[in-house]
Amino acid sequence: MGVRAGVKQSATGTACRTNTRSINELLKSLEGVSVVTTTYNEASYVKPFTERVRAALAGIPHEIIIIDDSSPDGTYDLAVRYADKAIKKVREGQTKGLLVGIENAKYPIVVTLDIDLENPPEMIPTLIQEFLIRECGVLVACRTLIPRFSERLSSMLIGRDIGARDVYSNFRVYLRDCVAGTELRLGETFGAELLLIAKERGCRICEYIYDPPPRRKRPRVGGTIKANLRILHVLAKLKIAMMKEYGTTKR
Repeated sequence: MGVRAGVKQSATGTACRTNTRSINELLKSLEGVSVVTTTYNEASYVKPFTERVRAALAGIPHEIIIIDDSSPDGTYDLAVRYADKAIKKVREGQTKGLLVGIENAKYPIVVTLDIDLENPPEMIPTLIQEFLIRECGVLVACRTLIPRFSERLSSMLIGRDIGARDVYSNFRVYLRDCVAGTELRLGETFGAELLLIAKERGCRICEYIYDPPPRRKRPRVGGTIKANLRILHVLAKLKIAMMKEYGTTKR
């Protein structure tokens, strides 16, 4: 899948290697893992997504939670069939869906990722290992190549203050209490506000750098122009919020 195996990135940006043989020992000590994804018209991905997640977490207690924004294509019905929990709600965007999923998780460690398999489920055990070893509140899997201009600009302008260069990557491991029980203040931010919430609560945000697989032809955010405009709008909201509501920007 193009994943860079065995190379980790610390929160301060220093590369290091860990003993991959310890993954199973660490994971066996877990109470369990909740895996959360959000959907809107993703019916074709539900079955392969759940199969690959379960294969990646074989032998580890886990649950798969799918939050569906009232898809008209039957996504929810498939989610009921293949996931452990399926929740259907009004269409409110990815950030709200992720928060709903995290708040409905029964395990204290929650992995979030996109259902379209651009985030390889096979990486989940490695991300959890890194999360545990480094005692993170949130671990963000950051892509070596960030595709859109607007995403790269966000990385440059707010990535350091947020604590992750890949601001909109929702391939993450959370300590549930770092974000659960809160209200979103900014509307849709493609998951970025969850990092602000975690940071505000004093949770340590870490990075893991990886080489991503090829992107799908029709990203959920939209085509190039539409996506860049939406992300630039979110960037403006985040920048203002970091100076006011969240106070994470150094003045």
